[in-house]
Amino acid sequence: MTDSTRGGFPDLQPITPPPGFGRFLAAMRRAQDLAVSAAPDDATWDEAADQVERLVDLLTPFEADEGVGPASRAPSLPGMGSLLMPPFRVVEFTDAGVELQVEFSRFSVGGNHAVHGGVLPLLFDSVFGMVIHATGRPISRTAFLHVDYRNVTPIDTVLTARGWLREAQDRKAFVNAELRSPDGTLLAEANGLMVRLLPGQP
Repeated sequence: MTDSTRGGFPDLQPITPPPGFGRFLAAMRRAQDLAVSAAPDDATWDEAADQVERLVDLLTPFEADEGVGPASRAPSLPGMGSLLMPPFRVVEFTDAGVELQVEFSRFSVGGNHAVHGGVLPLLFDSVFGMVIHATGRPISRTAFLHVDYRNVTPIDTVLTARGWLREAQDRKAFVNAELRSPDGTLLAEANGLMVRLLPGQP
């Protein structure tokens, strides 16, 4: 079902995920790290490929449309249960803004044990979307997102991401966000424009 406040988006409700999905998600995150860091012999790669192909065969009959499976709808799991996102947990969610704790791992490394620069806009875009929800504004799309990189973002460290609404003008919401290290060092900051969808707009 859709309504005029959601554009063409369905109303996806949060769920309590099946216990097995939490285990699956954790194992998949570890597999992603190993996929970019392991260096075994050829025979081990062949065995790993066999196992992954068996997993694909196991899950393929259950492939479903967007919003049916638990991924991205499980607030109790890191990253809302989405492998697309770095694992985060929501600490604050109010009309004053949102705060997350996020920890990047080896899978997100761009080089020299630092988080790839292209990963941070993904995080900030999600923070912007959360700000829209937290402030009670209708479903919006990102019109632009600008990131300034201030310091190298480390992996295996619990970081703090914050986002807030700077200004709203009719369909437009101007948002800001920042990412800081445990000692408060500013790692990156972002600003963007979110535009409310029109009825039926995808």
